[in-house]
Amino acid sequence: MTTNALPWMPPNGDDVELIRVGLYWDAVRTSADIGEHVLKLLGDATGAVIAGYSLMYWLILPGSAQYWHRLRQVQALGAHRADVTFMGIPPATRTTGPRLHWRFPVGPDRYFTDANRLREALTQAVVDEISLTEETTAK
Repeated sequence: MTTNALPWMPPNGDDVELIRVGLYWDAVRTSADIGEHVLKLLGDATGAVIAGYSLMYWLILPGSAQYWHRLRQVQALGAHRADVTFMGIPPATRTTGPRLHWRFPVGPDRYFTDANRLREALTQAVVDEISLTEETTAK
């Protein structure tokens, strides 16, 4: 696992910038529904989060999710994958949606989310959603 990432800050202009995932950070993507639940579970432990178009992305240290097993509705994006992935990054000042925006902006005390804590929260959120779906279907 990489312990350091190259210094990086979000774009300052008005446009979304495409950044190659894995160079500065890896990202974990999930649906906004799962993401909202994860935010509640993580509380203040969440790092920077990008949201928009019914998706959420957490920034994590490069390589920190490369050995994750597949989890429903969750995709780890990073340099460890065979394909090259680019991600749209909103300007630093865009903090509201519905377009791509910073739900929790990068800041001095908020950058990476701890990958292990994120994985635990994602797993719990997915399990809770499956349970809710099964309860609704059974009625």
